[in-house]
Amino acid sequence: MDPPPHGANGNDAYTLLGNIGEPESLTLAPRGTPLWKTSWFNFAPRVGIAWSVHNRSGWETVVRAGGGVFFDTNNQVASQGFQEFGFSAVAQYFGAPLPANPAQLDFTPSAAAPYTSSPIDAFPAHLQMPYTFQYNLSLQQAIHKTQAITVSYVGATGRRLTAEQELSLAALNPNFGSAYYFLTNLTSSYSALQAQFQRSVTQGVQAVASYTWSHCLDFGSNYFTLPVTRGNCDFDVRHNLQAGLSWDLPSIGGSKLAQTLVNHWGVDGRLMSRTGFPVTLQGNFITDPATGSQYFGNLDIVSGQPVYLYGSQYPGGRAVNPAAFAYPNNNGPGNAPRNFVRGFGEGQINLALRREFPLYDRLRLQFRAEAFNVLNHPNFGYIDPYLGDATFGEALSMLNQSLSTVASQYQQGGPRSMQFALKLVF
Repeated sequence: MDPPPHGANGNDAYTLLGNIGEPESLTLAPRGTPLWKTSWFNFAPRVGIAWSVHNRSGWETVVRAGGGVFFDTNNQVASQGFQEFGFSAVAQYFGAPLPANPAQLDFTPSAAAPYTSSPIDAFPAHLQMPYTFQYNLSLQQAIHKTQAITVSYVGATGRRLTAEQELSLAALNPNFGSAYYFLTNLTSSYSALQAQFQRSVTQGVQAVASYTWSHCLDFGSNYFTLPVTRGNCDFDVRHNLQAGLSWDLPSIGGSKLAQTLVNHWGVDGRLMSRTGFPVTLQGNFITDPATGSQYFGNLDIVSGQPVYLYGSQYPGGRAVNPAAFAYPNNNGPGNAPRNFVRGFGEGQINLALRREFPLYDRLRLQFRAEAFNVLNHPNFGYIDPYLGDATFGEALSMLNQSLSTVASQYQQGGPRSMQFALKLVF
């Protein structure tokens, strides 16, 4: 159960009354109006089964299957209402001297008509919780006592998914400037064939390798200002290979000096390799005069032109061909499939050399020398998706800069980097 949230001390978010398809009918709902009606029948059954087909030691076979319904909340949708109309205000001054004077800074959020100070959210009165039906089937086969291969098929089908859309209402309803509303009938689907090899620690070697072939479809992974068009998801990676190895090098006998130099060494390695993410090509920024909906338009495909150009003059040796695309006539929908153009993949190997020094009883000192992207393989990231740009279709940054989650030296997809570490274990 997920009732709509409300603010403390009566500071509730606002919503609209009326038909979103008839912008002239929209009015501001009184503060305190529930953002939507609570739904009470979100039943989520789940089932799983495991069958041990063979039990012979070292050659065990296990089949597993499962499925179920998983609901999500609408908290992300509701949070929009607590950030905009009635909660934020913006004042713009052009040509004003700095510093700003107190009168220029004296403005606060307002809920007085006309409601044009900031965007307002229109929540569907019967907004229901989105859900996903997930299912899986796997076969796990032991190979002797320390190794196993697992092959799995997994899938997920999303229903009642929400997508935020933007409306420009100034020309359709003088009481409002812009509004966000939420579609609630979108779907998605994901399917993947996965294979994994796993070796548990034996003779100092532990290894795991996994490969996934997958395909994802939805109506718009980006959350707003895009028309809802079913196509490849923004994170649709078709092929993904991951592998890891940890090896404690064998110890030797002999002189104490030889043991000190050779024993207690180990090597760790990781391989990452995948194909590229889709590139969402974008044309003109369009405002639909009938509904006020705003989004980036699609493009038309020009027949007879190659989609990609190759050459050393392009970062990564490849670029999307600008001549292969054109703006549709009269801001039409365009015929280019959504997310069919692909960016660059990733390939990277990380290696670590480690040594452990026994000091006293359980006290040990560990030394590690680590190299990330040891082969210094270039990984390209963000592709310029705007047809009007001079750099359309070209990579504008490396992968580590495009991900923007942590500092570039600690992010995958960057140039070769090294670090050294000491750790005391007791």
